[in-house]
Amino acid sequence: MKKILASLRYLIFLGIGVGLFWLTVKDLPLKIVFDKIGDADIFWILLSVLFSAIALICRTFRWIQLIEPLGYKPRFWATYNATMFGYLANFALPRLGEITRCGALGKSEEIPFDKLIGTVIIERASDVLMLLFSIILVALLEFDRLGGFMKDQFLIPLFAKMNDSKMIVAFLLIIMMVGMATIIWLFRMKNPPQIIQKIKKLLLGIAIGLKSVTQLRNKWLYVFNSFFIWTMYWLGTYVSFHALSSTNALGASAGLFVMMLGAIGMTAPVQGGLGTYEILVVSGLLLYNISDIDSKAFALMTHGTQTVLMIVLGVISMICLFFLTKPRSSRIHESSEKSTA
Repeated sequence: MKKILASLRYLIFLGIGVGLFWLTVKDLPLKIVFDKIGDADIFWILLSVLFSAIALICRTFRWIQLIEPLGYKPRFWATYNATMFGYLANFALPRLGEITRCGALGKSEEIPFDKLIGTVIIERASDVLMLLFSIILVALLEFDRLGGFMKDQFLIPLFAKMNDSKMIVAFLLIIMMVGMATIIWLFRMKNPPQIIQKIKKLLLGIAIGLKSVTQLRNKWLYVFNSFFIWTMYWLGTYVSFHALSSTNALGASAGLFVMMLGAIGMTAPVQGGLGTYEILVVSGLLLYNISDIDSKAFALMTHGTQTVLMIVLGVISMICLFFLTKPRSSRIHESSEKSTA
């Protein structure tokens, strides 16, 4: 039954992504688009790939920094391979990668899975904050364009459906209240069933993982690393403009705007941002008077390049994890784990 449900979820998300992608390319003269991509300057594409690779390496260091306060020091390459294996898993099912990379690293470095989940939650929260910072920065630099985009793409549809959304908000609030009451009840039970004990252990492990951010040896290094990762994303988008003659004149602020839209598209619950990335990036480029064909050529070029990069690196990392990485204990000392409990 679980396999059937998993397959069903996979097909639903894949269908959504393929549907959105089809809306992007259905009326597109593909030969012209591929000719434009074929004429792209490979130097700028490779430079964009380099910035992406640097961001991935920095992500690995940042995750290790979060794990160390838990009393474990995982190997760099084991952590990197687990991270890339997680990105590969996201192409199978959205958000599966977070679980996959924790499981892979936990197995190779003998770190409790539940504690790793807590560190991943912190990572995701950090990325959300960086995305919000990017939105604010774009709002200051590109106020006119962002205002028009938000009005046409979000505010008008939102107010048009406001009556329906009230019911959704009320439903979500009820779910949150029931969830909080259930958690409190679980932790107050004296002799809970086995399944309840496992849930309590998982929640406690996540809480310990979340607490690791308060015990970082160098909090400012973590902040700098987060900013540096997103700076690499911005530079990767900006230099990609130079690969096509149609986008070559776009400036750094436009790169920040398009990077922000692409990041939002990649967070959508579809495999690898399929369809959502193209729709948002094309919508953004149209505001800079880039033609529909040129906008879609740029979106397909950048998304395709990143997808190939993630798949290639993910497959290599998967092979390394399963055949080359020998499990070993990464525990630093006993007292460290006890101090975080």
